[in-house]
Amino acid sequence: MEYKLFSNEIEDLKTFMLTNSWDYHIHRKIKEETIQQMVDDGYYQNGRESYWMIDHDKKIGFICIEDIEDSIVTFDIRLDATYRGQGYGHHALRWLQNYLFGEKDKIRIEGYTRVDNLSMRKCFTKAGFVKEGYLRSAWENADGSVTDGILYSAIQSDWQNNTITAIKLNDFAF
Repeated sequence: MEYKLFSNEIEDLKTFMLTNSWDYHIHRKIKEETIQQMVDDGYYQNGRESYWMIDHDKKIGFICIEDIEDSIVTFDIRLDATYRGQGYGHHALRWLQNYLFGEKDKIRIEGYTRVDNLSMRKCFTKAGFVKEGYLRSAWENADGSVTDGILYSAIQSDWQNNTITAIKLNDFAF
């Protein structure tokens, strides 16, 4: 498995985004014009770093790291439907930690998902991310519905020490 910096392979990006359904993202289907506009606007590069996930010379996933200039980052991972449920999400989360903590010296990585995305929630836990928050009515969907969200994070000190620090969510009643 390798991760290659996105360098405007626009047709590959369009093919990847258009041939998959993104059931746990705001838009399940993305329009070609939307992708082109995002590329034209510099979405995948301005303040972000984007990477292809490549396995056996095939682009199987795409990761967009947001707020790359900050010490705390968020991200979006998308996997080709053919490769979901095979451990690639876990691998990508481990790579993100090694890259962002080890090479970029970030202090925190935050990941958000819909409450009903059980596969991603399992990936977060398996990769050592800690569930920190249940966000009520926090995920707007393209059809106008609203879903609850979940916040997970990994912190550099846990990564360095190979530990998981428990959160203090209920230390006070307020």
